[in-house]
Amino acid sequence: MIDHDRLFKELITTFFWEFLELFLPEVLTYIERDTLTFLPQEIFTDVTSGNKREVDLLAQVKFQNQDTCFLIHLENQSTSETEFTRRMFHYFARLDEKYRLPIYPVVIFSFDEPKREENNEYLVLFPDREVLKFSFVGIQLNRLNWRDYLRNPSPIAAALMAKMQFSDPERPRVKLECLRMIATLKLDPARTQLISGFVDSYLRLNEVEENQFQTELKSLGLVEEEQVMEIVTSWMEKGIERGIQQGIQSGEKNLVLRLLNRRLGVITENLTAEINNLSLEKIESLAEALLDFEKQEDLLNWLEVNRE
Repeated sequence: MIDHDRLFKELITTFFWEFLELFLPEVLTYIERDTLTFLPQEIFTDVTSGNKREVDLLAQVKFQNQDTCFLIHLENQSTSETEFTRRMFHYFARLDEKYRLPIYPVVIFSFDEPKREENNEYLVLFPDREVLKFSFVGIQLNRLNWRDYLRNPSPIAAALMAKMQFSDPERPRVKLECLRMIATLKLDPARTQLISGFVDSYLRLNEVEENQFQTELKSLGLVEEEQVMEIVTSWMEKGIERGIQQGIQSGEKNLVLRLLNRRLGVITENLTAEINNLSLEKIESLAEALLDFEKQEDLLNWLEVNRE
């Protein structure tokens, strides 16, 4: 299962200013940038249901040329909920009570369905008066066309295009463009890994899509192809490492096979079957050894030495 909240929190925390620049540029005009502080995660208890709710991200910043601070409260909503606007108001009220600072609420709607426009207001109305009108900024990814962000050199765009609006046949192309954008940004390895891992979490390709991805990858220039392959290889190696650490044997074998196919070309069914029969210990050894393979003969030699 994908931990949506953790992925989005890590992404937005790392690229907070880039997020504001892409989606809320007007807010940047009145923030002192060197005053950013991420506050501890707030946990509220719903006394009626007994459920605990956690605020996803809470940032404190100063107004430009003022001593006054305000809060930016950001929630990632990965499912559509009928009572969500009321819950956002409850967060607002409790944060207001605790911090007594102005609060700028923002929600990223990151679910795939439904595609109808989500409500971003909570109203309390009577026939003779409006008691309350609470609103927040809603960024609904499944209503944003990924192509509109193609030429935006932003790490946030490179990641979130994977959750935007596109057709199923476009999936391999979207993933390729996300990775190509990451390559052009020339970020440090840790940030590159964060974005590419985010993209791969939400754009896992099946075998047919993977073949289309490879075909389109080869249509790029040689330099771009090498840059994208370097990113792909990096997150696959990390995936192998995580799989080994977590003891997920079937996942490890799949990752090893995928990486072998990328490095050496398509692996035959006989070799695939032989690799699938290896023990966990041998899979770990192969995961390390394959990084030095240059041709299928290297794999054959390794298997000859390591047959069980």
